[in-house]
Amino acid sequence: MSSGTDERVSDSAQQAQQAPAATDRTRRRAVRHAGPPVGETEAPKPVILAKPAAAQAAPEAEKVSTTTTAPPASEAPPIETAKQGRSLKSLLAWGVTAVVIVALAVAAVVLLLDQRSARERDDRRQAFVDTARQTVLNLTTIHPETAKQDVDRIIAGASGQFLEEFQGREDPFVGVVQDANVTTEGEVIEAGVENGTETSISANVLVAARTMVSSKEQPEPSPRDFRMRVTISDVDGKLTASKVEFVP
Repeated sequence: MSSGTDERVSDSAQQAQQAPAATDRTRRRAVRHAGPPVGETEAPKPVILAKPAAAQAAPEAEKVSTTTTAPPASEAPPIETAKQGRSLKSLLAWGVTAVVIVALAVAAVVLLLDQRSARERDDRRQAFVDTARQTVLNLTTIHPETAKQDVDRIIAGASGQFLEEFQGREDPFVGVVQDANVTTEGEVIEAGVENGTETSISANVLVAARTMVSSKEQPEPSPRDFRMRVTISDVDGKLTASKVEFVP
């Protein structure tokens, strides 16, 4: 009987211990269902609004723009400097090319002028020589039957001192040639300008000549060689022999 009584007493004690716990659980469940106590307000929970799509995309756009934008202004000058350098080199190249072209053009003009001047100088020198040769041929070629015409030809190409030597003596000279039946055939061996330039109005020409002479007393032609210095002068645009002298 004592053991049974003890068991009942222990059960009663356990139930007594469990009863407050059950009461607390029941009370907490009632409080949760009933809501907060009267007179007390529950703190509002923060409302979290969804960020607009544009706001979310902004950082990404900033990242993209950061990666795709041009380099800072501090890095631009080297590019501009390189462009300016290339432009300067191009200008220098064009300048050098222009200078070379102008130099070549000037050289070509100078060369043409020199060639023209040389050609004109040679032509004028040759004209002096040709006039002297013709003068000597006229002097050394005379026939009795054409003596008058031969003398007139000499006078037509004479001027100055040489012309004065013939003027007034044409008829006596023609008479001597005809009376002696003198025939001369002249030939110019060599001729060249002794002095004078292309701008001179006169020049001395040395002429080496040979003439075959025959007459009544010497019918067989015989050669005569001689040298003459003929001064050729430009008189009113016409080249004439102004002086003739024998040279030893």
